[in-house]
Amino acid sequence: MALSITDFGMSSDQTPHTARLLRFEAGDAWRVSWLPLRLMDRNAAITAMTIAEVAASGVEPGDRLWPHLEGWAAELGLTGPQAIEQASRPPAKEGEDVRP
Repeated sequence: MALSITDFGMSSDQTPHTARLLRFEAGDAWRVSWLPLRLMDRNAAITAMTIAEVAASGVEPGDRLWPHLEGWAAELGLTGPQAIEQASRPPAKEGEDVRP
């Protein structure tokens, strides 16, 4: 797995999901493509991108990474199965309705 992190974006060679930096008057926030309705800080975006990479690997309960996945998901207020289900969906296309 290779997560690429720059000052303005994050991408991976394992998943089509990305994170991008948004600038607001109140400060910076990150938007991750599999959680498009949520704005987060840089650390949470890295966690979300790590989950997307693990989801792309086909991890399932019982895998050696599963306990780690559950911990990362909890950091985002999700369960492991919720994170896998959401991160396994393809990214929304520009302008597409992203409501759950």
